[in-house]
Amino acid sequence: MSAPWFQAGLRFQCTRCGNCCTGAPGYVWLTDEELEALAAHVELTPDEFRAVYTKQVGKRVSLREKPNGDCVFFERGKGCTVYDLRPTQCRTWPFWESTTESPEAWEATKEDCPGSGHGPLFTAEEITARVKALRV
Repeated sequence: MSAPWFQAGLRFQCTRCGNCCTGAPGYVWLTDEELEALAAHVELTPDEFRAVYTKQVGKRVSLREKPNGDCVFFERGKGCTVYDLRPTQCRTWPFWESTTESPEAWEATKEDCPGSGHGPLFTAEEITARVKALRV
C-alpha cells in the first residue's frame, strides 16, 4: 500500500466557529454509547433522550437539527454545548474520508473550516485512525 498524500501530516485546531455544526441539513450519527453518555449529561433516560434529541434514519440514529439546520446542541455565541461528549463524527472532523481523499478535497475543507491547515500537526497515522474511526 502506498503512503497517503498527507504522509507529512496535516494541521488542525478547532476554533469552535460552528461552521461544521450549522447550515445545511445533515446527519450526526450516534452510537448507543454516545447516546447514553449524552442522555446522562442532560439528565434524561436514553429513551427520553432519543425522543427529544434524535431522529431515526433507517437503522441509524442521528441528532436532530434546529429548524435552521443547526445541530440541536449548538448555541450561537457558545458553540457546542456538549463539546467534551461530542460524537465520534464530530471528534474526527476534519479528518474524514471525504476531506482527506485528495489534496483538492483538503483545500476545499480549509476554505470552509478556519481551523483546518492551522494548529498542531497530526501525523498520517493519527489522521488515518480518525478516518477509520468514522466508518460505521
